[in-house]
Amino acid sequence: MINVKFYLDKADKSKKYPIHLVIRQKDVQVKVATGEKILKKDWDNKNQVVRDSDDNYKSINKFLSFLKLEVEKHFETTPHAQFTDKKVKEKISSLVNSRKENSDVKIVSEDYEKYEGKQKVTLVDLFAGAGGFSEGFLQAEEGNKFYDFLLGSDINENCELTHLARYNYQLGLDAEFLKQDITEPDFLDNLLKKLKGKEVDVVCGGPPCQSFSLAGKRKKFDKKDDLFAHYLNVIRALRPKYFVMENVKGILTKEEGKIKEMILQEIRSIIDLKEFHQLVFFLVKLRKVEKEKTFILDCYHQRLQFECAIEKDLEKLRDSYILNIENKFRLLTPKIADYKTSKTDENINTIRHGFNLLKRNKELAYVRKKVIAEKAFSDLDNDFFAGKFDEFLTSIESNSIIDQINESFDNLNPSKVFKNEIFEIISALKIYNASFDECIEGIKPFAQKCNRQDELEEILSHIRLYNIEQPFVALASNYGVPQNRERVLFIGCRKDQKLIETVPPTVSEKEKVTVFEALFDLDFIGNDDEKFNYEDVDLKAKYNGKTDKMTSLVKKRGVDGKPDEKKGLTYADWSKQGRLNSRFANAKNPFYVRSYDELENTLAHIVAPLHNHKTSKQNEDVVNRLKVILGAGDYDLAKKELKEIGLDSEKRNYNVLKPDSQSPTVMTIPDDYIHFSSPRALTVREMARLQSFDDSFVFQGKRSTGGNKRKFEVPQFTLVGNAVPPLLARAVATEILKNII
Repeated sequence: MINVKFYLDKADKSKKYPIHLVIRQKDVQVKVATGEKILKKDWDNKNQVVRDSDDNYKSINKFLSFLKLEVEKHFETTPHAQFTDKKVKEKISSLVNSRKENSDVKIVSEDYEKYEGKQKVTLVDLFAGAGGFSEGFLQAEEGNKFYDFLLGSDINENCELTHLARYNYQLGLDAEFLKQDITEPDFLDNLLKKLKGKEVDVVCGGPPCQSFSLAGKRKKFDKKDDLFAHYLNVIRALRPKYFVMENVKGILTKEEGKIKEMILQEIRSIIDLKEFHQLVFFLVKLRKVEKEKTFILDCYHQRLQFECAIEKDLEKLRDSYILNIENKFRLLTPKIADYKTSKTDENINTIRHGFNLLKRNKELAYVRKKVIAEKAFSDLDNDFFAGKFDEFLTSIESNSIIDQINESFDNLNPSKVFKNEIFEIISALKIYNASFDECIEGIKPFAQKCNRQDELEEILSHIRLYNIEQPFVALASNYGVPQNRERVLFIGCRKDQKLIETVPPTVSEKEKVTVFEALFDLDFIGNDDEKFNYEDVDLKAKYNGKTDKMTSLVKKRGVDGKPDEKKGLTYADWSKQGRLNSRFANAKNPFYVRSYDELENTLAHIVAPLHNHKTSKQNEDVVNRLKVILGAGDYDLAKKELKEIGLDSEKRNYNVLKPDSQSPTVMTIPDDYIHFSSPRALTVREMARLQSFDDSFVFQGKRSTGGNKRKFEVPQFTLVGNAVPPLLARAVATEILKNII
């Protein structure tokens, strides 16, 4: 039996008593200082706790409980023959000292002295999530260039908690965090306030992609579908030298490729306001020589004014544009219908009311946003409500309103004499709803007509702010990540910067990191278990005859995954040592907190070498089911046997990890994966290893959640599964540093 108790040692000069821990187990007795001191009146010896009369009683009691639990677990899992006074004291002292180091007066961990004279490239991370992009960019250095992380942004509290813990408390950065929905009207204003006038060189981010993910059912009018437009609004405001947008592979084929083309079109439609006057003067010159379609050319001229207007002026310009078309229709109405018909006919009323709706663009956008949010909140999908909601949402979109106006003109069947006037009205409405690129395509025939197409192309080369060819598919395993995760990257390059069309792989097919390399050293955990320290793994005992084959999978590598037998480390060792550059040599020890209150109270931090390494409590049936699947090597192959022994499951899928290859895409539900050598799901830390996060990167807050809470909460497993792999981000960041001017 083991006996673990706390006692007060002799008081110091300030009359405070140090709390010591004493362990007795057969012939072993160990006494260790916990580093905590209290007044004698504040100690409850009977209950072994600090009384609430001490200001820090909660955090001290939490730490004492943690220490006691760790000691008890250590004695339960370690053979008695291996107990020594020295080893036990070292284990406890390491936890005490790590906590003490982090609780000392906060000093900026980042060492900028070594980086004086080097070029700082400023970074903003939108839709930041856990911080996969931020983490990878902070690892990157090239020549005399490195990244200065200014701000991260996301809508969720646990994203903010994880960001603050990692970048502000642990690494000592002064990076800001903006927890706000990017679609809210004051988002951009709040972003600019937090940036305090600093220029932004690079913006990265991936607007959430669940609505068209290949891994899930595609939904119409998902509330996440329009976030791309708001992302580009930030790009327009910040004018970074480069921006990176990542998304799922499905975006390339969504709507038969139309979505991809729309994205490229919108990126190319971001204009340089300083050069916009060139296009305005060009249209004025065209207007002087155009004799037939002056109304249409005037519409293009008026529509292009939208591009350089601020929000307040934009509404006035939109109203003025529609009013211009409405006046044209008022003059036409008496020609195509008598007075009575003009007041009662549904088609004429539809046209007239359609103009009213188009003038209410801002209000309808608000309604659309609220209805989509309500649809998502009520989980309307695959039911009789979803279609009706979608019909309504479709009906208030400007494209649908314009189509309905067009149909109403056809229903009126007016005389061919008025064909041209009606054509001009419909064309003007389509121009109103056109993108910048579509407007340019419409202007080109006018330029060709007067042989000015070369002049137009020259102006466009000055006026387009960003260059981009095509998006490219980046396979994470090509960049040292032990995972076959495919992501699509759009890299927008400001016109004064070098074009980046792709990011070269850092490893070849034969050099890729395997699942075994990533996880073998963490395989010392059991069912319903949690570990805070690394332990040795006996590979010979574990693999019984296959040891040589398994250990041959482990290679020494550079930080980017490239094999390097002379100077390299194993993937596992890189994960333990960390891949951040030397600026962060003084970073604080990794710690875990559950909430903001605990974050602000450094005494409440659980400081330990290892975090997020906890397994679920699985009953005997589940363990036996996983054993059968693991033995078969594949869920489908195991289904027949599972049914025969009464262990079949309604679960759609299990992925058995293959030790000698890469994992499939890491998602947000841990039960989807079975460890390659143990009948269990993965821990958060193991999933983080497959994503290439360092072990010192701690995922904060709740470990998991379920049911409807998944819509609103982002626990640790979700943070990991939704993240950009840091080593993939590092490769992107390095390529930008190589090209940025």
